[in-house]
Amino acid sequence: MNKSLTKLLSSVKLKNTGQPPGTLTAQEKTSGTAPPKITVIDYSENSLQENTIDDIASFSQYKNTDTKSWINISSLGDIETIKELGEVFSIHPLVLEDILDTDGRPKIEDLDDMVFTRIKMVYFKNKSNEIITEQVSMILGKGFLLTFQEYEEDVFEQIRNRIRNARGKIRKMDCSYLFYSIIDAIVDNYFHLPAVLGENLEGVEEKILKDPEPEDISLIHKIKSDLILIRRAIWPLREIINSVLRGEYDLIDDNIQIYLRDLYDHIIQVVDWLETFRDIVGSLIDTYMTSVSNKMNEVMKVLTIIATIFIPLTFVAGIYGMNFENMPELGWKSAYFIILGVMFLIAAGMVAYFKKKNWL
Repeated sequence: MNKSLTKLLSSVKLKNTGQPPGTLTAQEKTSGTAPPKITVIDYSENSLQENTIDDIASFSQYKNTDTKSWINISSLGDIETIKELGEVFSIHPLVLEDILDTDGRPKIEDLDDMVFTRIKMVYFKNKSNEIITEQVSMILGKGFLLTFQEYEEDVFEQIRNRIRNARGKIRKMDCSYLFYSIIDAIVDNYFHLPAVLGENLEGVEEKILKDPEPEDISLIHKIKSDLILIRRAIWPLREIINSVLRGEYDLIDDNIQIYLRDLYDHIIQVVDWLETFRDIVGSLIDTYMTSVSNKMNEVMKVLTIIATIFIPLTFVAGIYGMNFENMPELGWKSAYFIILGVMFLIAAGMVAYFKKKNWL
């Protein structure tokens, strides 16, 4: 079983079976990991502070301020830290449960004074063929944005640099623009996926057409499982952006609607590529079966021609292998060589005939 299919099956499980709603439980892949790294970028158009925080209680200073705060939590293995952070920002336990449920479907929810969103970062690990999906959860409030990541690595460094260097509009606009920028960075990273998948599909197709082998079908099924995993992570993002474009969330500034429409177009483009690749994978399976069938037909063709050539030779050998006394040829001095010559001429004549018919 390939790793992509294993990941899909691992997400099909009962969550917190028998426990009350809102019970916080770390996922198997995040439990026991390093303590969370909590960073804060507090900024306005004319000021910037960047800190690493150890004391959860100190987060209260970033609520209800004139500045904007981006608080990022990396690693979700420490349940107590997540609980304390939830208490400081008055986050409902069911939302915290969704944050820790890293196998959950991407979604967006209006929490009156906050907006909760969770989406997936998808990338190939170290340019290899292993797909990595990481959940990023966000809570947008008035004047702050909380982001929760499974791991410390991310694709947000360009956003941090834009804030540090006051490039673009990010320091002039409210936190909903930062919310958009993070989703945009994740979607931009999606564009690396079709390039890698396209190269993999092209290599498999060339190999299948030249010399199909049994391991090729396993590779095709791996790519198919990868596409299902990627589609499962990206497809719901269309619904998320659509609901924001309908103006259902008061905390998201109407001024970023034009950016969200552009973002929606990018998502559609990635989804279209994935659908195209799904069709290609389906056709590759047919191509593989056709190539294997053609290869088998070539083998059967050669064997049939060999058997056809030997049928008359076997007939001649059978006649002169009979034990009748009245066979005049048996008394000829050169009968053995004459029969061999006749058999050779028969074989040569049949080969020439097959070549004339383009059967060889």
